[in-house]
Formats: sequence, C-alpha cells, structure tokens
Amino acid sequence: MIGPQVEHTQGERPMKGELARRQRRNWRIGACALLLPLALGTTAQTAPSERPALVAQAQAPTVGAAAASIAVPAPIASRPLPPLPADFDTTEFEAIAQSLVADQRVPGLAMAIVRGGQVLSARGYGVTDADGGEPIDAHTVFRLASLSKAFAGTVTGLLVNQGALRWDSRVTEYMPALQLSEPGAAQELTVAEVLSHRVGLTRNAYDRDIEANADYASLVQKLAYAPMTCRPGECYAYQNVAFSLIGDVVAQASGRSYADAVSRLIFQPLGMRDASVGLEGIEASPRWARPHVRGRGGWVAVTPKPTYYRVAPAAGVNASIADMAQWLIAQSGHRPDVLPASLLETLHAPLIETPGEMHGSAWRRERLFDAGYAIGWRVYDYAGHRMVFHGGAVQGYRAAIALLPETDLGVVLLWNSESALPSALMPTILDRALGLPPHWLDERTLDDTLYARNNPRPVPDDETGEGVISAAGSESTTARARPQ
Repeated sequence: MIGPQVEHTQGERPMKGELARRQRRNWRIGACALLLPLALGTTAQTAPSERPALVAQAQAPTVGAAAASIAVPAPIASRPLPPLPADFDTTEFEAIAQSLVADQRVPGLAMAIVRGGQVLSARGYGVTDADGGEPIDAHTVFRLASLSKAFAGTVTGLLVNQGALRWDSRVTEYMPALQLSEPGAAQELTVAEVLSHRVGLTRNAYDRDIEANADYASLVQKLAYAPMTCRPGECYAYQNVAFSLIGDVVAQASGRSYADAVSRLIFQPLGMRDASVGLEGIEASPRWARPHVRGRGGWVAVTPKPTYYRVAPAAGVNASIADMAQWLIAQSGHRPDVLPASLLETLHAPLIETPGEMHGSAWRRERLFDAGYAIGWRVYDYAGHRMVFHGGAVQGYRAAIALLPETDLGVVLLWNSESALPSALMPTILDRALGLPPHWLDERTLDDTLYARNNPRPVPDDETGEGVISAAGSESTTARARPQ
C-alpha cells in the first residue's frame, strides 16, 4: 500500500494535495525499508561501498523523493485471502467484454482475471481480423507494447539473483562505447536507473527516429548528442531507446541474446507457451490478432509495424491471454520457484515519483492519489490501495495490466485496435474488487459505436505505455509523451 491506509467516506476523503504531501514525506523511508534487506541479503544485490545504488538513491535528496511508503507484505502463503465484495462477478466482466466487441465496436479483445494464484477468467472475444478473421481465443497472440518493460525488469532481476550482474552495475561495464552528452554521465548510469527511466534524458528521446525506421544501433550512438535535463538517477523521463540499453546488458551478462534470455528465464519456466519476442515471433504464431486502425467508416487491419520491435526490451514481447494469466500469477507471488518474493518486492518498489500520472483519463484524475515508477512497473495509490500497473500503446494494439496486492487480484486486457473503449473496463473491475462504485462504463457507452460517432486523434505510435484515448473521445494528457 502506498501511504497509510485510512478508510474514508466520499465526503470525508482528504484533499489530493494534502494526501500527496503526507505520502511524499514517507517515500524515501518506504523505499529504504524494502530495499535495504534485499541489498544486504545477497552478494549479488549488495551495492559497492562507493555508491550503494538503490539504497543510497532512495535516501539522497537529489533523487527527488524516491518511493512511497509501502508496507512489506507477508509471504503469500501466510496471508489469508480477504473476501471480495458480493457484487464482484467475473461473469459480469465477461459480458461487458463481449458487449465491447459486439458490432465491431472493437475488433477483438482478450481479458484475464486471476486471484489467489487461480485463473478466474482467461478468454478471448471478437475476431483476429475485422475482415473475416478467426475468433479470438485464450491462445491468440497480441503485441504487448510497453507491457514488455516489466519483462525486461524481471529478466534483469533474475540475472541479479544469479549473480551475473548487480542493480548498481554501470551500464558501461557492458557497453563501454556508450556516451551521453554530459561528461561522465554514461559512466555513472546504472542498471536500475535505466529500468526506472532515470537516465537523465528528455522524455521519449529519439522515439520519432524509431517511427522513421531508424535502427537501434544508430540511435544508441545518437544518445551522445541527446539533451540531458539532469544527471543519471536524479529525475524521471519515460524512454524507449534508452530503456532498451538493458537488452545489451542482459545479453552481455547472460551470454545469450535478449530474446533467448527472456524465453529461457521467464517464458519457459512459467509455461508461457505462446509468448515470443519480436516481429518474427508474432508472425510465426499459429493464431495472432492483426492490428487495426480507423478507416472506411470502421476498422481496417494493417500490417504490424517493425519499428518498436527494434527496441525489444521496451516494446518487443508478444503473448496470449493464457500466457498473461500465468504472468499475473507469477507477479502476484504464486510462483516463488521462478520469481521469489524478495525479487518481486524489489521490482514493485517505486524509485521515483511520477505525479503526471495522476492526470489524463477520468479514472486517473479521480482514483489516483500518488504515482511512482519502479523497475519496469508503475505503482499507484488507487483510492488508498496499492496498485502495480502498466499500460501499452502501439499502432493497432492497446494493453493494460494491474495488480492489487491487498486483495491478491490481477487483471490484464489486450485488444487489437486503437479504441479507448476497453480501457474503462480495467477501473470497473478494480472498483468492484475494492467495494467502490464504478462509473466508467454505462449503457450509453456500451451501446455506442464510438469509432463511428467520434473521430479522436489516434494515440501516437510512441510506445509511451501510458496513452489511450479517453472514452469521451479526447486524447489523454499523458498519451503524447514527446521530447520537448
């Protein structure tokens, strides 16, 4: 949980600014409480005396309030499962999902809900191609877009546990030719800073070049000329190119390609049999969902773009909803044989505040009271409850994943279009689980062929992992994360 848990009626709820200020005072303490035992517990995670990365950064005032106060959870096996509200009904959410694909409001959708290490639902809805495609099922493969970032953080953590590298390892130990525009900055940059978007660059540096078909290697060289807004570790700015430096680190540390390391350390042991990395992976899948854009008064299937696949750690993973159910179970702590609890605590501990996340779509404005970025994950205060989250957006695909550790609930949505409509299903499920009145989907919304009535600007193909078009048809303020 982020900050102290206090129950309020709607009328008694504290002002956002007041709550945020109170929580910010506890961010550094919470990060240290989580990370100190992890750092001291193993040689692999112990930071060197000259710069104990995660612990020192959480304490240092230059980091900018590293992480919110989060109570270290008890081991999953020792925690009783709290009851869900009586009106939490999985069949209701499945019916909503089915209504979203009716009359091709969206071409296709897949949803998984897990709790207590069990799959409550993992199904597909709609079709792979609006022009006569196959029905989507549990094994239909989708692009995950920026949900891929959690895989990058997790595979790195597994290598840390193996002693192959450290969270505070300098990136230049594995990429000696790396240069940044500020003298000495590249030599300071650590693995953990890359994975938490604390490189020091302006946001989404060189994403426009990705979209213009630039290759990854040339963009790494261009980082030597990219403007910097702070020293590494001192500020947050979302990245795709710089984030993908972790792929080179993983390859060097493991002696395998990045894709092979993810497959061997995550996909295979978790039984994610449909999952892959890269354009070739999705196209080789027996059944996969084609991306769709608006056109000709409806949805038009297009060829998947190779652009963001070139930055695989940021946006290169493909998976089915059956795979993602297993990923939710593992990230919830029910596969300690693959992802031990100490690793999950590290991955899910926010390292820097991201207050801009509390704006944009309606559910963010109303429900979020604090926000931070961890290791490939976002961590939110969702109406007083800790939520681990990420979103994804790339041409023709959208995705969202959320974990509620208190209730041991996980939800993931994947869809093969640029519609915003399915995004409202996520807070609807979360609100039901938390006993809150959901109001993000209503009869008007569900009966509305949104893409025909409205013509909102599409979310840019910038793989921000944040942006979706709101149900009202306007682009969220966090969707377009471009260099300024």
